[in-house]
Amino acid sequence: MRKAMLVLPAVALSLLASAGVAQAERVPGCADAKQIGSTGYVKKGSTTLASVKQFAGCGKNWAYTYVWDSHASKPGSFFSSAAMMVNGKIDYGSNVNGTNKQEVWSESTKTITKCTRGYGEVWGDGNVYWGQTDERC
Repeated sequence: MRKAMLVLPAVALSLLASAGVAQAERVPGCADAKQIGSTGYVKKGSTTLASVKQFAGCGKNWAYTYVWDSHASKPGSFFSSAAMMVNGKIDYGSNVNGTNKQEVWSESTKTITKCTRGYGEVWGDGNVYWGQTDERC
């Protein structure tokens, strides 16, 4: 009985750790950048595949996509991307793709004075799933 009491908390902690929640992020090349707006989610039906965030700092914006452990650990390849949306359109110059990458940062955009969203995609099963943050102006 005593062993079971020690194992159950360990199992519960490991389940929480693998729930797929994104860890702290740091924008490459701009330590002062902070998340702005809400976190968006990439979903396949009711299953969350990834988180999408937008960051601002150093006079620029970045999009960030984090593929949750629960999806990234599945067999097979997946692809992920992060891009900025500016005034409602994807800025393809900021788009960055990754193969089996859980964390993808977009290229920076000098769009602090414009209306922007972070945009992210995950694909690999023949379908593209996407999500975005709220718009920040």
